[in-house]
Amino acid sequence: MAKILMITGDYTEDYETMVPFQCLMACGHTVDAVCPDKKSGDTVKTAIHDFEGDQTYSEKPGHNFALTADFASVEPETYDALVIPGGRAPEYLRLNAAVLDMVRHFFETKKPVAAICHGAQLLAAAGVLEGRTCSAYPACAPEVTAAGGTFADIAVTESVIDGNLVTAPAWPAHPAWLAQFMKLL
Repeated sequence: MAKILMITGDYTEDYETMVPFQCLMACGHTVDAVCPDKKSGDTVKTAIHDFEGDQTYSEKPGHNFALTADFASVEPETYDALVIPGGRAPEYLRLNAAVLDMVRHFFETKKPVAAICHGAQLLAAAGVLEGRTCSAYPACAPEVTAAGGTFADIAVTESVIDGNLVTAPAWPAHPAWLAQFMKLL
C-alpha cells in the first residue's frame, strides 16, 4: 500500500479533503495530512462549496479536520504520492516556498499526484503545468493556461489523467478522480 501526503490548509473544501482522506485510508493506504505551521492533532477549518445555480459556488462552514502529521517534519522523498484538495487553501498555500518545493518533488520524481478544484493553483505556482493537461474549477482555467498547461474543460463529474497527474474540476468527480488516482498507485 502507498504512503500518501496530503497538503491542505484552513478553508480547504470539506468534501475534497475528507472524502479522499477517508477513501484512501479505507483502501489500505497511509495518508499524512499536513498544513504549514501546524502539527499532528491540530485542525484546519473546512468550507463546503455547493453548486446551487448561482454564478459561482456558495460557501458554508464545514468541519474541523484533524491533521495527522507535522508539516515541519515532512520529507517528501518518503512518500509515494501527493493529494492536493481544493477550496480556498491553495490560494495562500501557493505563497509558501516549502509547499511549492514539495509539489515539485512529486513531479521531478514522477510520483502520482491528484489535484482537484483550486488545487491547480498550487500546480501553477510550482511551475509544473508546462505542456500538461489539467482540469480544475473553471475559474482557475486562466492560471492553468498562464502556467503553460492546457485546461481540460470537462464535466464536473469527470477527471483527466496526464502521466502522473490526475485532476478534476470539483468534488462531484470523486468517483472518477479517485479511481484514476488509485490506478496510478
